[in-house]
Amino acid sequence: MRALWTAATGMSAQNLNVDVIANNLANVNTTGFKRGRANFQDLMYQQIKSPGADASSAGTQVPTGIQVGLGVKAAGVENIFLEGSLKPTGNPLDFAIEGRGFFQIQMPDGELAYTRAGAFSLDSQGQIVTSDGNILQPAINIPADAVSISVGADGTVSVLQPGGVSSVLGQIQLADFSNPAGLELLGSSLYRPSNSSGEAILGTPGSNGIGSIGQNMLEMSNVNIVEEMVNLIAGQRAYEMNSKAIKASDEMLHTANNIRA
Repeated sequence: MRALWTAATGMSAQNLNVDVIANNLANVNTTGFKRGRANFQDLMYQQIKSPGADASSAGTQVPTGIQVGLGVKAAGVENIFLEGSLKPTGNPLDFAIEGRGFFQIQMPDGELAYTRAGAFSLDSQGQIVTSDGNILQPAINIPADAVSISVGADGTVSVLQPGGVSSVLGQIQLADFSNPAGLELLGSSLYRPSNSSGEAILGTPGSNGIGSIGQNMLEMSNVNIVEEMVNLIAGQRAYEMNSKAIKASDEMLHTANNIRA
């Protein structure tokens, strides 16, 4: 029976849906995390009787026809790039992007990756790096005798040194993409461009639609726990309903097999 296979596709789709929701909940406290959403499409339809087909020799037509759907398929898992809430930390090396944009991170192989997670530190050479030791680009070296570090909304990095000497060390540039949802996820809150996302568009923070930088704060995950729990319950119930459809189809087949002449 068609219903067996149709309901099976529904169970598979809801299994993926719950996987995505579980990942969202697991990363509810991950800095800069963007929640995912599973999108689905209906499968092809079996045309038993086409709409508008001739119903009689008098020229009457079938108004709706008979088109039986064959289930559902996953169309994609989309990352929702809404801003998360900003959390003050008091750490001068914690940066948050207020608006669009990504920090540029140099990976060990020399390639650039991109992130919204702004929890940075200094390495032994005074370079601003991620928790994995990957260098923020453009690279900025903080002098060892720096008394304080200041980062402006436009990304300008300056330090105060002994004797009251203030020095501008450089400027953080942000990257943006035409379609951030098309970025490839690498883990560790990092993304890589794809054909879908387009190439990185570099710019100065606070100009040309690119967000500004806030110091002493972090952007938290944009996961809404209540919304995810509601989605989880809905996904679980949809899974159960599809399993009941399989059970009903099985019982119908059992009944048909036991009909005696």
